Amino acid sequence: MLGLHDLNAVLVIAVNLLAFGWGGIYLWRKRYPGRLYAHALALGQSLLIAQVALGLLLLSDGRRAPDKLHYAYGTFALMAALSPWLYAPPVPARRLAWFVGATLLATALSIRAFTTA
Repeated sequence: MLGLHDLNAVLVIAVNLLAFGWGGIYLWRKRYPGRLYAHALALGQSLLIAQVALGLLLLSDGRRAPDKLHYAYGTFALMAALSPWLYAPPVPARRLAWFVGATLLATALSIRAFTTA
């Protein structure tokens, strides 16, 4: 289970970093993304949810991270990735900016969680 948690952590960071860069290009060019970008965002968020679920399974098995901040970073990354669904404005350009910013924050927090594990 720990190996899967580690592998998924790398995937979370890679996919969310890709989604941030891709969304940043759309923002820079002032264009709207298509469905493929929406799928990349959904994949990044799904992997992050799976990462938290795997972490909870490890906790239930009695395994603990050496640094207690690991749990905070993981929780904050999940909250950052899901926050645009609740708080982003309905204007498409501003909504995209929210998702790109949240993806960057989730990536940074995921990297920090990975380094504290």
